Amino acid sequence: MNSYLVRIFRKAENNPRMLVGVVEEVGVMEKKAFSNLYELWDILNPVRKVQTLSKKSKNSKRNPKVS
Repeated sequence: MNSYLVRIFRKAENNPRMLVGVVEEVGVMEKKAFSNLYELWDILNPVRKVQTLSKKSKNSKRNPKVS
């Protein structure tokens, strides 16, 4: 389990998805900036992209398109 420090610098009250901030993983010297909720989610869940891509490539080999 990873621990993160999330700093939100600005948030539009009428639009909670509009965030600007920085994420730091505890024990790592790198900072990652985000400018919306989706970018924050991608930083905090990096495995999701890898799993999605590997599932797509596996499925495409099993179920080729028939024209």
